Amino acid sequence: MKTLKMTLYVGLNDKNSKKQEISNEVAEQLIYYILLNNGLDCTLSMNKGIYTHRQEKTVTVENSFKIELLCFENEIDFIQKVVNIVGFLKQCLNQESIAVVQEYLNSELW
Repeated sequence: MKTLKMTLYVGLNDKNSKKQEISNEVAEQLIYYILLNNGLDCTLSMNKGIYTHRQEKTVTVENSFKIELLCFENEIDFIQKVVNIVGFLKQCLNQESIAVVQEYLNSELW
């Protein structure tokens, strides 16, 4: 069965100060809260990310979260939920952008 997977890459450095303003623990709880309140199951992992600021051409190494989401519902509803949470996460964590990767997998629940 083809299953839609969306992966979000969320850096924790503030877009203005270019420094981490929210602790890893608070950010993790915020992400869980937002996902659960929008009915999205996920796998969440902590990572280090490298981000190049396009205008300044500066490179930042930052703590980041990788959020993996699998769609086992109506795809249109699922995608709309993801669009909504990306906007909300950007606002709450003061992010310039969140990378979103969309792919189809051969997957099923056993």
